[in-house]
Amino acid sequence: MLGMTSGADWLIAGLGNPEPKYDGTRHNAGFEALDYLAAQWHCDIAKSKWQGLYGTAQVDGHKVVLLKPLTYMNLSGQSIAPAANFFKIPAQHVIVLCDDITQQPGHLRIRPKGSAGGHNGLKSIIASLGSEEFARIRIGIGAKPNPQYDLAAWVLGKLPAEDRKAMTDRYPDIEAAARLIMDGNLPYAQNKYNK
Repeated sequence: MLGMTSGADWLIAGLGNPEPKYDGTRHNAGFEALDYLAAQWHCDIAKSKWQGLYGTAQVDGHKVVLLKPLTYMNLSGQSIAPAANFFKIPAQHVIVLCDDITQQPGHLRIRPKGSAGGHNGLKSIIASLGSEEFARIRIGIGAKPNPQYDLAAWVLGKLPAEDRKAMTDRYPDIEAAARLIMDGNLPYAQNKYNK
């Protein structure tokens, strides 16, 4: 259709930090989960725009944009908002994959909207979109070993093998949950996959 070339139904963004030194860190849980979705949906996240890398896929009749902001975690919104704007995707059709220190490794917390809950990536997205009304699939990375432990050191630390396995074992559930959310079944996704 004419004039609709830049439209898409959904935007799924995985949060993380772009440099190789951050590969495999807790904070990059969103990047890794997005890579899994891209592989399942035969989507190449290789086009460069909006300070990020993106690709598009057809999933269950939805045109989906998969986006990796390369702005560093704390500025994620500066990539996501312009991409959503370009594809004419409302905040309610944005799904964010990110790490969650309040959940055990491998636990998922799916929410339709809400505050940033102390997560700087989510804080940036809320500020840039001007809305809290976007879904998020938060991926458990485990809490700091003690209250004095430096938060940055924890989230930028590498996942031990056992925690990594707990997380990667949930990737199929993250994919299934994303499909349910896009089909309008977010409450069902919560009931089925939270924890």
